[in-house]
Amino acid sequence: METHRLVLPGDLNQYGFLFGGRLLAWIDEASWIAASLDYPHCQFVTVAMDKVEFHHSVRDGTILKISCTREREGTTSTTYAVNVTDQKAGPGILFSTRVTFVSVDDAGRKRGIR
Repeated sequence: METHRLVLPGDLNQYGFLFGGRLLAWIDEASWIAASLDYPHCQFVTVAMDKVEFHHSVRDGTILKISCTREREGTTSTTYAVNVTDQKAGPGILFSTRVTFVSVDDAGRKRGIR
């Protein structure tokens, strides 16, 4: 699944760069949507994001592409590889990580994804 985000002034820190936490929230949301579309009967919660390393700074007006690809499926969890690129700058990756979700029932107990 792919989605896009436009970096706006409200997304920037005091130095004029994208807040890292804002990008992490967008990644969490995009990968959660991908998991929810792949497993529409599941209620997912985020349990892990494996590596947080920013490769380049991001400025106001940047159009980010967030690509989420299912990488692993377990009994109660699934993991997505996420890459973030600058749509105008070309193919270089600004950020990448893996996000793992677990399926839970209404009481918060793990439940199967199939």
